[in-house]
Amino acid sequence: MAFTKQEKEQIVERYREKLAKSEAVFVLSFEKMRMPEVNAARARLRETGGELHIVKNRLFKRVLDEYGYTYDSSFWEGNNAVVFAPEDAPATAKIVADIAKENAAFTIRGGYLDKTFLDAKRVAALAELPTLPVMRAMLLGTILAPASKLVRTIAEPARGLAAVIRANSEKQPVAA
Repeated sequence: MAFTKQEKEQIVERYREKLAKSEAVFVLSFEKMRMPEVNAARARLRETGGELHIVKNRLFKRVLDEYGYTYDSSFWEGNNAVVFAPEDAPATAKIVADIAKENAAFTIRGGYLDKTFLDAKRVAALAELPTLPVMRAMLLGTILAPASKLVRTIAEPARGLAAVIRANSEKQPVAA
């Protein structure tokens, strides 16, 4: 299907907006894809704020050039779908990896994280990282651990003294 120059400009503008708002972009190649598979993938990606778009390679490469992304020209051959991850890149990468595992129509080609090219292995490694809420909880636990130990250490002498006084009071007879 041929697009007019005006339609191509609108497509390029949409790609610019999506790329500017994304912290990561993942590229999937596809063969013999059906719309129910695409709709299921889009629904799963919405959980993390991700969006899947079937792109026109030439137009998308134009936008990548404008933003200073590097790529091998052979990378953009064939049918490609791009997943934009505006927020939580590891969570979106995890869903992308699951989609590729569950559906033979999709294969991970690579991606970009803050303009750094990631091959398929690095995207899979990114998918293995914990999600942002889990990482925040781990960091908070690490930060709070020394503070709680300090509080216990400071409170221990008073607790020990109270235990000695209580034991001593229980030994002595009650005064009438």
